[in-house]
Amino acid sequence: MTDAQDTAADSTRRSSGGTPPDDAGSSVTEAPTPLLEPREGIPPVIADEAALAEAVAAFAAGSGPVAVDAERASGYRYGQRAYLVQLRREGAGTALIDPVACPDLSALGEALSGVEWVLHAATQDLPCLREIGMLPTRLFDTELAGRLAGFPRVGLGAMVENVLGFVLEKGHSAVDWSTRPLPEPWLRYAALDVELLVDLRDALEKELDRQGKLEWALEEFDAIASAPPAEPRKEPWRRTSGMHKVRRRRQLAIVRELWETRDRIAQRRDVSPGKVLPDAAIVEAALAVPGNVHALAALSGFGHRTGRRQLEQWQAAVDRAKALPESELPQPGQPVTGPPPPRAWADKDPSAAARLSAARAAVTALAERLSMPQENLISPDTVRRVCWQPPAVVDTGSVSAALAGYGARPWQVELVTPVLVDALSAKGA
Repeated sequence: MTDAQDTAADSTRRSSGGTPPDDAGSSVTEAPTPLLEPREGIPPVIADEAALAEAVAAFAAGSGPVAVDAERASGYRYGQRAYLVQLRREGAGTALIDPVACPDLSALGEALSGVEWVLHAATQDLPCLREIGMLPTRLFDTELAGRLAGFPRVGLGAMVENVLGFVLEKGHSAVDWSTRPLPEPWLRYAALDVELLVDLRDALEKELDRQGKLEWALEEFDAIASAPPAEPRKEPWRRTSGMHKVRRRRQLAIVRELWETRDRIAQRRDVSPGKVLPDAAIVEAALAVPGNVHALAALSGFGHRTGRRQLEQWQAAVDRAKALPESELPQPGQPVTGPPPPRAWADKDPSAAARLSAARAAVTALAERLSMPQENLISPDTVRRVCWQPPAVVDTGSVSAALAGYGARPWQVELVTPVLVDALSAKGA
């Protein structure tokens, strides 16, 4: 066993339990140790059905929780599909699976049904895992656990260092994971991402239990595991960076046409939309409303490298928007399904503005006493909705029912209801 493997195997003995210190320093007293190699070395990438079947059998026969991670190619490819899946379980070791070569991992997902999956920032990886047939029935999210426990830094590297005393390599998190073959240093990085995930889970469970927050965390994990897939975003073109500069409806139509044209091209070529045409160029064209290809080419966002054929397709999108009748132009704002923006409350409903101010202050104070981010204690959107349209009779039962109706978990309802009742009942609110 090498020195690096020896230090990795000793991780459980060195874990401090992860107490988040008051001064935001590390909870590990000795200097952190670089983690250089997976304890069994870098496993071969699983890229055929026979090797996958062996891995399924090995992980089904393993014991305890399974660490799971996925690597995407954000910024390089269209969409958020997984390009590498990493797993580690006691008795099975570490597996690196190529989901391009093995796109159906439902057999592995079924073999791990009922097993607790340990992920870091689970909501980021679950959509791409769902696409390939992997979905947990139980999970433990180490990032969310760190937030609830009050750690000031909850990235995986910071958590492993502060809780377990090891330093993970950080250099390959943003590489193009669609690259084939994957370089050995990337595979080492990927294997190390799941090396200590179960150790981290165990330490955080003890810390949450010590703080009396373990049941809260388990409710949160259950909510994540049981959540349905997110609904497709309506009018995604409105999220174009720099949209705040675009005011007129005709210009909004140009943004929409350019965005939708870019999206079709990006999907067809399987590249990130930003590599086809930057958001800044879309906004610049919308503001300028170019009359022809020459005027479009003069805009800095399109540049001298844009070919004539490309310019013509972008100008065609602009022309389609210019030809739309007034009735088909998009409205300036997105449809509002909830309360108006808080900045408008003072004019629209001064009493609601007073309620929101009191509620925000009370929730913030409670979150500080509990040493957790306010948004993890209760969704800010839920607070806004209750303050904008409070129950006809403000009491514990009505406020609890309102919070639960907006999706708050039982632990959140129990903690937040008293402070919201006080805030909603305060004089002037």
